[in-house]
Amino acid sequence: METVLFYLFATVALASAVMVVVNRKVFYSAISLIICLCSVAVLYLILESPFIAAIQIIVYAGAIMVVFLFVIMLLDPFSSSIMRDKKKFLAYIGVLLGILTITLLYPVLRSYDIAQTPKNPRFLDREVGSIKQLGESLFNEYLLPFEMTSVLILIAIIGVVVLAKRQVSK
Repeated sequence: METVLFYLFATVALASAVMVVVNRKVFYSAISLIICLCSVAVLYLILESPFIAAIQIIVYAGAIMVVFLFVIMLLDPFSSSIMRDKKKFLAYIGVLLGILTITLLYPVLRSYDIAQTPKNPRFLDREVGSIKQLGESLFNEYLLPFEMTSVLILIAIIGVVVLAKRQVSK
């Protein structure tokens, strides 16, 4: 069962990652990226790493994608010329895919026991992979790359806003 779920969500992650690059509309690319990030979070759950899965959803699929969508909305992708060629059947496909995903995930989430010890013996040592060790490592050894990533994302957002303002003023 785990192998089937792994291949299913790995396929979804790869397909949505390709859709991020192939899509011509930036909004649909952002939605594909959210699907990809959520699929990767499920892969982390399959690998018995619920903390990393939760962080993947909260930080990447949640906070960072909200910022990306905010910047996309500044560029106004829903103008009348773009909305004309919007396909109505995509809404129905989205609802069907959502129902299918919930149907497939329900037995897995129902059988998941949080108190269960991991099957992997290297995780039996509570210090390896613990949240405390992860936090200490992140804020001691990797503080500079962590902060540089934050600054890089901030610079990218400011650049997009400046470019959007320049386009609007023309």
